[in-house]
Amino acid sequence: MTQPFELPHFYLPHPARLNPHVDQARAHSTAWAREMGMLEGSGVWEQADLDAHDYGLLCAYTHPDCDGPALSLVTDWYVWVFFFDDHFLEKYKRTQDRAAGKAHLDRLPLFMPLDPATPVPEPENPVEAGLADLWARTVPAMSAGWRRRFAVATEHLLNESMWELSNINEGRIANPVEYIEMRRKVGGAPWSAGLVEYATAEVPDAVAGTRPLRVLMETFSDAVHLRNDLFSYQREVEDEGELSNGVLVLETFFGCTTQEAADIVNDVLTSRLHQFEHTAFTEVPAVALENGLTPDQLAAVAAYAKGLQDWQSGGHEWHLRSSRYMNEGARSGSPWQAPSGPGTSAADVGALLATTGARRLRAYTHVPYPKVGPSVIPEIEMPFPLRLSPALDGSRRHLLEWSRRMGILSEGVWDEDKLASCDLPLCAAGLDPDATQEQLDLASDWLAFGTYGDDYYPLVYGHRRDLAAARLTTARLAACTPLDDGPVPPPANAMERSLIDLWARTTAGMTPEERRPLKSAIEAMTESWVWELSNQIQNRVPDPVDYLEMRRATFGSDLTLGLCRAGHGPAVPPEVYRSGPVRSLENAAIDYACLLNDVFSYQKEIEFEGEIHNAILVVQNFFGVDYPTALPVVQDLMNQRMRQFQHVVAHELPVVYDDFQLSEEARQIMRGYVTDLQNWMAGILNWHRNVPRYQDAYLSGRVHGFLPYRAPAPPVLT
Repeated sequence: MTQPFELPHFYLPHPARLNPHVDQARAHSTAWAREMGMLEGSGVWEQADLDAHDYGLLCAYTHPDCDGPALSLVTDWYVWVFFFDDHFLEKYKRTQDRAAGKAHLDRLPLFMPLDPATPVPEPENPVEAGLADLWARTVPAMSAGWRRRFAVATEHLLNESMWELSNINEGRIANPVEYIEMRRKVGGAPWSAGLVEYATAEVPDAVAGTRPLRVLMETFSDAVHLRNDLFSYQREVEDEGELSNGVLVLETFFGCTTQEAADIVNDVLTSRLHQFEHTAFTEVPAVALENGLTPDQLAAVAAYAKGLQDWQSGGHEWHLRSSRYMNEGARSGSPWQAPSGPGTSAADVGALLATTGARRLRAYTHVPYPKVGPSVIPEIEMPFPLRLSPALDGSRRHLLEWSRRMGILSEGVWDEDKLASCDLPLCAAGLDPDATQEQLDLASDWLAFGTYGDDYYPLVYGHRRDLAAARLTTARLAACTPLDDGPVPPPANAMERSLIDLWARTTAGMTPEERRPLKSAIEAMTESWVWELSNQIQNRVPDPVDYLEMRRATFGSDLTLGLCRAGHGPAVPPEVYRSGPVRSLENAAIDYACLLNDVFSYQKEIEFEGEIHNAILVVQNFFGVDYPTALPVVQDLMNQRMRQFQHVVAHELPVVYDDFQLSEEARQIMRGYVTDLQNWMAGILNWHRNVPRYQDAYLSGRVHGFLPYRAPAPPVLT
């Protein structure tokens, strides 16, 4: 069969190595698969299938340094996960039997108890038998923290198969943002990262949940999945009718040829590997220092990072050899290995260095303050009506007085004209059109805190290139939001003073558990401002995927949504908010608003503020294109996120309601939450269209540095 495209030249500088225990792992996994019932008689695999796939070779390449017993156990896990995937395809995807597929998936978590002493049900099929056996053999060697992380990754891997099945049922191809998010879960690389910990060293709990370690795992995941998409396109798309493939997603989104889409996928893959390296060399050491890791713990993190690199190289080498994939004409995973055969030379090495070096360098070569304005506002889809709270005028008067009292107008960043240009009560009035005067005042004050902080960090700390002072400010802000009613530090500046005031007004009567999500959302927002500042100091335009995900935090989206959910009460279980469709709904709304902001603020940020965190600039930098070319890409993605929101409401939320057997009260609350998000998007669009903050006439008449003679002093280190 003719291949649909030529495989690209992959960026993979780490040479693959083979574990010497490969034959032992092959023999063990074959015997184990037969014992579990996965071979003859399963209706899924025969011995020839297992031999051709050669999972022993996969694991020997991806885990080159572990001992024989560990390699055999890891190989059994991979045999199980690939059998699960093929079993689910045969039994549920091909038949499109969603009800039976869900029933199958619902039983599997019962075989992964966090306490190994907990009894498990009697297995009813090879998937259950294999999982029960593997869990019992693996978890005694690992900590409770690892067990929790690995169980969650496994459940995501299993449950998100329903997302793929739903898309096949609807004949629907995902958009790029939705695809990358969901592929991480269903693709299994976070699960693979857990097995890297088993085979190398366990990541300390103190840093396992931090951004740098999360980014290592996510960039590893994205690169593994995108590589697999390139090799498996022919089998998945042409043979199986699969719609969850990155090449197909980008082919559809950009309306380009399959070859062009494959090349774009490889560019994104390369970018994710560059992000992995950047994070490993810059952010991981910093977070290790901040958390006071011991030498043994530092060595464990380093071994884990190296294990992820080994997986990338080994996984590529296996794809070159496995009959499961399209690999005709593919080149070696390591350009440093001398080519052989007639007519070969080291030219590919030079070409790879030139290409990847230019792409990596491009992220650091943006020249700030180019003349770009005024911003071009394209057609923006908005199917929801705008409503405004009648308390708007009162909140405008309140916010001016409150901002004066908090000191926001006295630090050289904002004055009354700057505050008026934002007209934040107009935004709040659209976000919550049914708000009382008190509620709208509080919402306006929260918006002022977030918008002021977002302006303050790059101007004050970016101007001085003072990352340490920004980290100190962020730590002090965290101390202003106690989970109990304990004391707060005396405020040292307007941000601390306003946050203390807002926290007290918002959380009065809340329990510590009710306060926790709100506190986490505030900390995610303030910590994301430090991430932006770090990029600003390096003059580094971020990776597109990392940008879109961090943009949700810098925009303060989780804080806004947390305030929306705070009054929902216990009728809606927390598991509903954590479900894939609800998170997809929220992220679609958030991304729509963030991209909308980037479209309107392009001139303000790029021309007048020297900013680099804007989706249009990120697209320009990544693809090497100009503003008029990048703008329609962002416009399409923004409108796709709106359609994704509508799709989830129409097709996925009703299934969630049934899956969780929600009461009518809970369903009504969730319908109200959907309306809140619709108001949120309509209100934000109306606000951007009507405030002076983003308009050329206003921007051209303003001072965009510190207000004259009022530059704030650096914080006092205590």
